[in-house]
Amino acid sequence: MDMDEDLPASEPCPTFTNLASFTGPSASPSSYAGPEVEVRALASMATALYPLARAEGLRGLAAVLEKGNAGNGVAEYCYGCAAELLRDEDEDIRLVAVRLAGICVEKIAMREELSGDADQIDLIFLQLSSMARDMCAKVRIEAFNALAKMQRVSDGVLLQSLSKKMIKTDTGSATGKKISPKLVFPCAAGIFAHGIEDEFYQVRAAACKALGELAKFSNQYAQKALDLLMDMMNDDTEAVRLQTLRTLLDMATYGHLSVQEKHMHMFLGILMDANVIVRNAARKILGLVKLPKLQMFKSALDGLIAGLEKDPEDQEIYGVLFSIGKNHGSFSANIAKHLAKEISMASDGELILDKPRIKALLIVSILAPCSVDKEKELDIPAVIFSHAIPLLGTISCALGEDTQDSLLSHLFHRCGLPFWGKRLVSSDGKDSECFSVETADGTHAQIGKTAMSTNCLDEVVIMQSARLILETVQGAWAMRKSCIIGEVQSTLRTCKEEVNILAVNSSGSAYGFLSFVSDYIDAVQLIVEMWRFVQSENSYAFGSTSQDILLEKFDTSVRRMKCCYVGLHRELEVQVLELALLAILFRLSELAICSELVLDKLHWITNHLDGLCADGSYELSDFSQEVKKSFDANCIDCNPAVNICSFLEIFDLKPATNFGMVNARSAVLKVCDTDTDTENPLSCVRGLPVGVSFDVSLQNIACHDRIWLRMIAGESIQHVFLDLSCFGGDDKVKSCSTVIPFYATPMACSFVLRACLVIECPFGSICDHQEGHGGPRDCVVQLCDELDVYFVSADMSKGGG
Repeated sequence: MDMDEDLPASEPCPTFTNLASFTGPSASPSSYAGPEVEVRALASMATALYPLARAEGLRGLAAVLEKGNAGNGVAEYCYGCAAELLRDEDEDIRLVAVRLAGICVEKIAMREELSGDADQIDLIFLQLSSMARDMCAKVRIEAFNALAKMQRVSDGVLLQSLSKKMIKTDTGSATGKKISPKLVFPCAAGIFAHGIEDEFYQVRAAACKALGELAKFSNQYAQKALDLLMDMMNDDTEAVRLQTLRTLLDMATYGHLSVQEKHMHMFLGILMDANVIVRNAARKILGLVKLPKLQMFKSALDGLIAGLEKDPEDQEIYGVLFSIGKNHGSFSANIAKHLAKEISMASDGELILDKPRIKALLIVSILAPCSVDKEKELDIPAVIFSHAIPLLGTISCALGEDTQDSLLSHLFHRCGLPFWGKRLVSSDGKDSECFSVETADGTHAQIGKTAMSTNCLDEVVIMQSARLILETVQGAWAMRKSCIIGEVQSTLRTCKEEVNILAVNSSGSAYGFLSFVSDYIDAVQLIVEMWRFVQSENSYAFGSTSQDILLEKFDTSVRRMKCCYVGLHRELEVQVLELALLAILFRLSELAICSELVLDKLHWITNHLDGLCADGSYELSDFSQEVKKSFDANCIDCNPAVNICSFLEIFDLKPATNFGMVNARSAVLKVCDTDTDTENPLSCVRGLPVGVSFDVSLQNIACHDRIWLRMIAGESIQHVFLDLSCFGGDDKVKSCSTVIPFYATPMACSFVLRACLVIECPFGSICDHQEGHGGPRDCVVQLCDELDVYFVSADMSKGGG
């Protein structure tokens, strides 16, 4: 249906000449300097015979007002001109007239006091209300937009706009005077009730916005408007529902939204809406309103917990839980008492803190002492705070504006532990009541108890920080098309530096995970660099060598993530395999032909990805599916064309949400009982083998891993396989001292032997090396930095002696 189709005629409305008569600049010719002269000319044009001339005159008046330099009385005068044309036969003129009226209303509302009677404001409201019933939908939209700018309208007129029936009210006007009977016109009756039922969704959305704006000036009006707004949440059009939520959010922000029990079912339904924007808006509203009954509070919690169980990593829900807990101290205390009973009745290990429900209830409970009801005595059991300590990362992220230290201090203080830090100071210079504690003289038992909690906290904080860094990396990758590549690279370098800072004082699984994240960021940096290379129109200017170096670094980075870490769960392993898949595509793109070995690797990876995702717990990404489809379709040809740009377009970074317990494989290599350097070289005989005593220490290396000692002198390379059965220790740490001969001693007076430990990194049964060469069968990755061992010929050392 066309928006300009005729609609039923409007109700009678007040005459417009009444208002026009009180407006206008002074008639003194000397006062027409500046915009007033222009206003007079344009007003004269607005009364012209031809519709186009009238429309241009009104547009000109609107332009003068929007400049903002018009004097007193100009806005009223312009409104009078617009009012004369609100009933023009031409709908375009009516549209421009209403638009001008809206600008005039906005200018008038900006003044603190009106020179005329407040009845004039009510009359303007009634005149614009009549235009909300215009036959043209565009005019109706503009009318509601203009009504949204109104201020100081009397309650009686506002309430009449919500009801289709004529109502009697003794409510006074904005100035305290009784409303004149001449202002009670049927044209205002139920304009919003009709507006939200309009056939055009644009009109319904405009009416909804106007409802919210007018609700700021009358609590009684806001309460009655809420019933209409809740009906609009069932609208078929998503745009109207979103506008309704924005309106409700504004009302809640200004404290004009009072949710009743009859409205809760609607809010709870919206919390599970398919649209994420709708869900987030509904949550924010619940976080701002004050719920009057405990049952309503519990219903809101149940709705939020249901959303959390569906998406445990949704930080928006944690933030809303924080707000709800802080706004309802008494109700939160009630929840805390029931949760404490549940904790006390649970046997060891039965209460899982990582469950969304337990997380949610803990967040709500620990914030009760900091609520707006904190003047009341709220007895929160200490067990609640002690169980919340391991969830510090999640909770502090939800707090947002509060520091992690202050939260940690609060939790330790409430559960009776000392917090080894300074007393917090509030913005007014006094000790903070909510999160302040005094440093206590701890006993050995207390220190031990605190140390156990702190070890747990360290990992929580590190994991949370790493999660935020990975989100930043994902955001930087998303910006690669819309901004300068240099900015993306700078962001990634900063992320890498932050990870290195976190890793300095880390150990165990926390260090292993940070090391993995560092390698992951390295890989992303190299992908961005290769993206810049393939996107460049003058890629030949970089040279093929540059591309080869980048590709080799990328291969090495992916191999490190694949082979140098244990404890990678499936989500992380899937991401590493997708990076390996991308490395192969780069290689195929560079070669321009498909070698059988490279294709075998590609098929092995795609099959492995299928196996990891076979149970349905993870889905293959669009990138993996497209690669599999492309190469399966061309498997007969064995020479499929690889357009790396098209694959890069669909490749996306999705940082893991579950990190698990990642440990790094590492090694330490030393020369036994001596520190060799240029001042203290070892002795050798030119051309004859030389034995070197090494101390080898391996961490997180399994018995089935293949470890090699690689020794390089000049162009000579020698690999020695290490038999792990000769090592002492366990899978955590293995160590051994051994003498390794180096056979390719050069015929030189002195030389440097570079030694390091490497681990084979197989991809299935695919081999890069030819069998029988005496070295690793597959690609290798370094487990430690190269160790320089300095040698000098024996005859030279004697001569020197």
